[in-house]
Amino acid sequence: MPNMNPKKCPMPEQAPDVRNKNFEEVTLGYTAEMAVEEAQRCLNCKNKPCMTGCPVQVKIPEFIALVAEGKFLEAAAKIKETSALPAVCGRVCPQESQCECHCVRGIKGEPVAIGRLERFVADYARENSTEKAVKPESNGHKVAIVGAGPAGLTCAGDLARLGYEVTVFEALHTAGGVLMYGIPEFRLPKAIVQKEIDTLKDLGVEFILNFVVGRSETIDELFGDGFEAIFVGSGAGLPTFIGVPGENANGVYSANEYLTRINLMKAYKENSDTPIYHAKKVAVVGGGNVAMDAARCAKRMGADEVYIVYRRSEKELPARLEEIHHAKEEGVVFKFLTAPLEVLSDENFNVTGLKCQQMELGEPDASGRRRPIPVEGSEFVIDLDCVIAAIGTSPNPLIRHTTPGLETNRKGCIVADDEHGITSKDGVFAGGDAVTGAATVILAMGAGKRAAAAMDEYIKNKNK
Repeated sequence: MPNMNPKKCPMPEQAPDVRNKNFEEVTLGYTAEMAVEEAQRCLNCKNKPCMTGCPVQVKIPEFIALVAEGKFLEAAAKIKETSALPAVCGRVCPQESQCECHCVRGIKGEPVAIGRLERFVADYARENSTEKAVKPESNGHKVAIVGAGPAGLTCAGDLARLGYEVTVFEALHTAGGVLMYGIPEFRLPKAIVQKEIDTLKDLGVEFILNFVVGRSETIDELFGDGFEAIFVGSGAGLPTFIGVPGENANGVYSANEYLTRINLMKAYKENSDTPIYHAKKVAVVGGGNVAMDAARCAKRMGADEVYIVYRRSEKELPARLEEIHHAKEEGVVFKFLTAPLEVLSDENFNVTGLKCQQMELGEPDASGRRRPIPVEGSEFVIDLDCVIAAIGTSPNPLIRHTTPGLETNRKGCIVADDEHGITSKDGVFAGGDAVTGAATVILAMGAGKRAAAAMDEYIKNKNK
């Protein structure tokens, strides 16, 4: 009999006033008993509506049915059939707007906690399985992956399982991309990401770090090295600043730099050599997941006051509901309908405040959200010593400037078709944030997966 409780089994988590002072994982995960109880809420629908919202097509009802029977390792194997990073996805995917929003149980109550179950299964397998991935027999073909983020890792894994000799070229000193430098430890422990990367190494994937494609070698030079197809999953790591006077003052960060120093370079550790400003009053400009991450990190780095400055209302916030909820619990103050006008500083050019203006919402703009309109005479100042810009990123221009024949759009993103990741340059495929601009981990993974299938088809046709 299904469990007809209208609500999800709650997820244990650290208390807000404890966790906002440490970088340990906020949510603690289900126990086996909780997982079985939650899995029994699934109705195992024949038409599987939840799968329509999953970019990597995880066999959701099938893995949940195995969890309900207590067959946790079998459930993990079922997820691994289509997803290379289940422990990651279970933690950071926006399930509420993807798989769970299609769940039938959500019509008259809360949907099945698909993400929590995926996380439980992946964690259980990591802690209890003794099996290691085995490198398949080589098919004799070489492929290259540019970027070791979620798109590149997914593409690499799928191609390795098909027998390709896969080499991943990563600009940083650590593989993982945004999973390592962008998402904080308290949301995604780095040991979990490293475990997923180690699995790819077991499959035979080679990682070459500190290798900047476009500088170390160009795309064309990689083809000259014998790679038959190349996937570009280099992400969108170029920060966008606010565009107001004074934003080059001391104490103004891009969220990208701030999070990289904390997450990848471990600035939160007492013995860290990484310089970072331990501000006391911080404003984060923006309303997405990156803004929430930056604000929650600032709180943990010792800030007494942390503000989210967002020019629309709470209804328009693009961040995950869970991240907004956690930020509020941890003491982050939200300044809605507020737009920055100027970063104020003292005679030493250190930030002293952020001049802002109240906004009101007008008619919808091109994004479909109501356009913020300034309220005349509503200027005010927030006293601060640090401002963090979290209003978006774009792809680094290096690859497009060093790759003749590779078409990009006005935003600097590589032009590639959604279905296969095919670009204007023969043999080059692309996906993830390098194509879409900053988006979610799971969408990048879906793009990497589709590109891997297209690359396999491309090489097979080329060698007929």
